[in-house]
Amino acid sequence: MNSFIVMQGETYHEERNAGILWTPQIDKSGMVPHSWNRMKELQKGDHVFHYVKGEIVAISLIEEGCHQGGVPNRSKEAFIAGARYLELDFPLSVREHFSEIQPLLPLKYSPFQEDASGNSGYLYPCNEELAMRLLELVSTQNFFAVEEEQLELAIEVVRRTKHNPLLTMISEMEMDIKTKMRWGKVQFRKNLQALWQEGCPLCGIAIEEAMASSYAKPWKDSTDAERLDPYNGILLCANHAALYTAGLIAFTGGGSLRVASRIPEQLYPVYGLAKGAKVPAASEHAPYFRWHKRNIFVEPRQVRLLKPAEQTEAD
Repeated sequence: MNSFIVMQGETYHEERNAGILWTPQIDKSGMVPHSWNRMKELQKGDHVFHYVKGEIVAISLIEEGCHQGGVPNRSKEAFIAGARYLELDFPLSVREHFSEIQPLLPLKYSPFQEDASGNSGYLYPCNEELAMRLLELVSTQNFFAVEEEQLELAIEVVRRTKHNPLLTMISEMEMDIKTKMRWGKVQFRKNLQALWQEGCPLCGIAIEEAMASSYAKPWKDSTDAERLDPYNGILLCANHAALYTAGLIAFTGGGSLRVASRIPEQLYPVYGLAKGAKVPAASEHAPYFRWHKRNIFVEPRQVRLLKPAEQTEAD
């Protein structure tokens, strides 16, 4: 089960009434925009958050995967998916909650811009971490808990929520997403342990309970395959894992340690760091380590002309 965010605007009511999502197969220039082509990824059982004019207004269940066909009075050649829409009683304003949403947005194909407005396009991927946060926000805004002093209302609340289809859908989504993430991260750790059997390569700590699995390319930016790839990360002690996740340390494609200037060299011993340290990276680590160094590492990249022999290590 995967989640998506669809940007509908003026077409929302038409698509909701028809119980579909749809886009033309090609645009006026004869091209297929990536957000239209993503329609082909929709499968039965997927869920979609519906964004209209700044708000998440509904969640739908895909009941018929993407297929090609025609939309009356619209397009004879369209990508179409059947969906069961469940509207929110209280739409969720993306702008009001953007401080909680923004850290979970992918760097590529994000549905929202830095100013919290929606990107142009139609269908965008919604990673599991982002989907969970949206569900939490929707639940908080649309359902309320009964306080102990309001016990006389409890029966009525149960009556109204027990058969609420939106609440049922949200509960099922949360369970599926948590299961997928838990399994993926457990498998990722097992795969990492096979590569880093000697413990933390920076300080030597080898106590299993003190070790943390650290993604180079985070979950929100990775494909399903990359989330399980043991080369997409490194097994570090909890302290060094925190530094790596925060972008205060990084590794070159060849495994050489880079430390942000916020950690002065005289304090390296305090942080268990050593100038010139290098971890035993395989060639398969290189693209992931470089991605982390370019996108997560907090230190601005220094621009200077490199000799050909220096280029690979510098990356």
